[in-house]
Amino acid sequence: MNIKKSIVIRVRLAYLVICVFACAIVYKICMIQFVDGEKWKAISNERRIFYKPVFATRGNIYSDNESILATSLPFYRVAFDPTIAETKAFNSGIDSLAMLLSRFYGDRSEDYYRRKIKNARLAGRQYIRLNSRQINYQDKKRMSGWPIFREGKNKGGVIFEKVEKRFKPFGLLAERTIGFINEDKNGAGLEYSFNNNLSGTDGEALFERIAGGSKPIYDGTEIEPQNGLDIKTTIDINLQDVAENALYKALEKTDAAYGTVILMEVKTGEIKAMANLGKTKGGYIEDYNYAVGAQGRTEPGSTFKLASMMALFEQSPGVNLTDTIDTGNGRYKIKNTYMTDAKHGGYGKITVQEVFEKSSNIGIAKLMEAHFSNNQQAFVDYLDKFGLGNTLGFQMEGEARPFIKSPQDRAWYGTTLTSMSIGYETKLSPLQTLAYYNAVANNGKKIQPIIVKEIRKSDKVIQSFKTRTLVEKVCSDETLKKVKTMLEGVVEHGTARSIRSAEYKIAGKTGTARKVKDGKYVREYSTSFAGYFPADNPKYSCIVIIDSPQGVNVYGSDVAAPVFKELADKAYARDLEMHKPLHARVTPEKYTLPQVTAGSLDDLSTICNRLGISSHPKTNDEEWVKVKTNARSLDFVPNPVMEGKVPDVTGLTLRDALFILGNQQLKVNVQGVGKRVQKQSLEAGTQINKVKQITIVLS
Repeated sequence: MNIKKSIVIRVRLAYLVICVFACAIVYKICMIQFVDGEKWKAISNERRIFYKPVFATRGNIYSDNESILATSLPFYRVAFDPTIAETKAFNSGIDSLAMLLSRFYGDRSEDYYRRKIKNARLAGRQYIRLNSRQINYQDKKRMSGWPIFREGKNKGGVIFEKVEKRFKPFGLLAERTIGFINEDKNGAGLEYSFNNNLSGTDGEALFERIAGGSKPIYDGTEIEPQNGLDIKTTIDINLQDVAENALYKALEKTDAAYGTVILMEVKTGEIKAMANLGKTKGGYIEDYNYAVGAQGRTEPGSTFKLASMMALFEQSPGVNLTDTIDTGNGRYKIKNTYMTDAKHGGYGKITVQEVFEKSSNIGIAKLMEAHFSNNQQAFVDYLDKFGLGNTLGFQMEGEARPFIKSPQDRAWYGTTLTSMSIGYETKLSPLQTLAYYNAVANNGKKIQPIIVKEIRKSDKVIQSFKTRTLVEKVCSDETLKKVKTMLEGVVEHGTARSIRSAEYKIAGKTGTARKVKDGKYVREYSTSFAGYFPADNPKYSCIVIIDSPQGVNVYGSDVAAPVFKELADKAYARDLEMHKPLHARVTPEKYTLPQVTAGSLDDLSTICNRLGISSHPKTNDEEWVKVKTNARSLDFVPNPVMEGKVPDVTGLTLRDALFILGNQQLKVNVQGVGKRVQKQSLEAGTQINKVKQITIVLS
């Protein structure tokens, strides 16, 4: 066979293969199009139409007096279905709409928006996002009146996609305690711990996949979201502010690594302030909850001596505060190590009371050896009895687990008993130490600290929380009397005498613990002061921790105790119960109407109808009104919110005021405490383009 004939055969074979392949493709197309067409159309529709969650509005977080600590404000993204509008309406309105969009957003020309919308309409695209910038509620209302948009979502095609932003009216106050939660449902603080309550239940709506994204289909099958519940905390924002300021000043002064302050009511266990500040390049911020979490769990140092002395008195009731013990020259050998006291040359022979007041390490160690060396397990058993080995079951996630050694542990050495007795080789979080001191102030009853009082839906309480008893009685009344006397003596005569007050008595204990780095104790300290006040009738307990202060005076008495004193002074000054005031008699009026000054017309009308209160709206067009009280009825007078002008928010609740001012693009500073706005820094009617910030004062 010659070469030419061979080539012709190969070409014919190739042609035949291609023809067969082409026929197979045509056959498959026919099968898909005509035979299996309905099946594939169904699958296509099934994948094109899908359900998408509609997120619920997150609940509010309130302080103890119902000031808002965190709330959600609505914003919107503007999308558009250009295929919906009728041709006549579209052609007559597209030029005006493009001009308004260009002027509003200020980032693109009229021609850009006109071409974007027209091209999408010609291509049959049913969803385009006009701009990624979010708008507020006031802008949404204005846009709803623009050409084409004014026809609504069903005839005009405008789509306002709601986006909620978390807003904290008091800025960084209690930031870490309030906390956060991210899109992955990870977070910290109350936002994370109570997320199941705050988040509510998301709804569901039908969406259609189209070029450029997806668009909602309102066919009546959508499920409305159930908004989140509110939580009311125990936080007192005034005391929180004092705690943070006092702590911040101390940290800056000593260039410390971090600090924490907790203030708690003795009887109720309610935490009134919890401040946590950590050092960053820009200063100090709430970067971690040292009061509760693992990073704040440290060797407590001398504040732990209260537990050691309580165990001693329980083990040996015959030991009296006036008994003496020789602490020597300030240097004492235990096994192959030496223990020292802070005073050079030692304290010599001193009483048991003075051992505690002067915080003598040697005195405590000798007492432990004398009464527990033959039964070291008994000492640990007392610590368990006091509840120091267990977590508190605190309401916030992330509570650190206490670390208390046992003689059965391989790490229990010959020096462990004496070392533990002065606050080493054991670890507690600040909150756990405070709960123990609070038990002494509470006549021996150890209770669980709480930071959330109620979970509510509007004004209806869904669930309330009260403290529970962790240990009914940590020690005998005789022991309790001794340790109370010692704690008062620390402030009256001992290491904390610099914070002694003429107005009220303080009881407490200083602490200064050396820190461990690379397995060795170094000359860096964790300083602390824990106690309660007034000592004769305790109302508050408090702990202050300042870690790694720098400078010459780096002891608990120099660094932590003054922070305690500043907070205690402010708490005492503003708490009338501790001053036993005389209460004037108030004669109730025969007819009492609600003390309402302003609000939403819809909300106020609904409330009046439910309570059977006569009301007379002077308008039905305005959303916001002022209230005038007559003898037995309320008049609702228009309080219009005008575009570009500062609105009048006096008399409104904080949330309503934030909503209105935020929609007017004003940055809001909040001062004072209370439920309603007493005054505002900018006069109503002022042009907003001249100002960017407003201050409101609550009453």
